[in-house]
Amino acid sequence: MKRFLIILVLIVMLLTIVGCSAADVASNNVSKAADNFEVNRRVVFYNGITGQYMLVIEGRCSLGNYDVAKELSVTCKIGPDQFKKDFLGLSDNISYFAEQLDPIPLDTYHYRVIIRPEAILPYLELNISGNQQ
Repeated sequence: MKRFLIILVLIVMLLTIVGCSAADVASNNVSKAADNFEVNRRVVFYNGITGQYMLVIEGRCSLGNYDVAKELSVTCKIGPDQFKKDFLGLSDNISYFAEQLDPIPLDTYHYRVIIRPEAILPYLELNISGNQQ
């Protein structure tokens, strides 16, 4: 089963890489780095009618990928094991843009895949008995 899973992941990776331009690979790698809090960003929310900034969030932040319509979540890493998450409502005149503040080193020749064991394996409870017979 483990071998099958590894082969399946490799096939999916190969199919994903085939046909991707260097720009596609770089863009995908930057997105993955940002979702892993490796990218320093500035997210600005502004009023399109008045032209005024309403809110600015800076730091190692990930933008919500699966937010509902008219809503954006921004999750920022503020310490080794500390995070803050803000939810912001968007409307016809309220919009946002995210700016990458610092360049990050990425290789356009290598596709980046991140697998988290907790996403593949569910929570397992290990019960070890003290009596071995």
